[in-house]
Amino acid sequence: MKVLLINGSPRKKGNTFLALSEVAKTLEQQGIETEIVQIGTKAVRSCIACGQCAVKQLGRCVFDDDICNRIVEKLDTADALVVGSPTYYGQPNGGVLSLIQRMFFSAGAKVLNKPAAAVCICRRGGATTAFQTLNMAFEMMNMPVVTSQYWNIVYGRSEGEAALDTEGMQTMRTLGNNMAWMLKKIHADSPDYPEREEWQAMNFIR
Repeated sequence: MKVLLINGSPRKKGNTFLALSEVAKTLEQQGIETEIVQIGTKAVRSCIACGQCAVKQLGRCVFDDDICNRIVEKLDTADALVVGSPTYYGQPNGGVLSLIQRMFFSAGAKVLNKPAAAVCICRRGGATTAFQTLNMAFEMMNMPVVTSQYWNIVYGRSEGEAALDTEGMQTMRTLGNNMAWMLKKIHADSPDYPEREEWQAMNFIR
């Protein structure tokens, strides 16, 4: 089993990385492989609603000039997903939001039924709304949301400060253990996922 962790911070070794590393370390101790991928400092396109990924059934975004499709490819071998982000104005980093929206729209079948969790880092406030924003995407994709002992939030501003948040680090370890438990339960036998009804889309204005 393998968990893909996405570092949505432009800082390669910042507090978001520190929090995700604590989750990854716990998963590794439980015998689960992990990979942390950083979105980096280069621009990430936002979705332009062209719909070409669906029309052409690409299984990836039609635009191939940023990191999006590189991460989509990694979903093939990932059994679960953790997305971490710093908190900017009470929201996740815009780059990671663009990534998740394009990734899920163009390659949603690759995440169906896979456990997921969000992790948010903040200096002082706003992390709860950023955390909720990321979780909303998981729920739309039929991804079981993995919980911990609290919201998955760690506090810290300067690089390394997150390590001083003892409760936050404990929350990351609890998240890692809960995700490992869920994955082991799912894969103990052949997964018996629930049958899905055909989507009945309804617009409020016709």
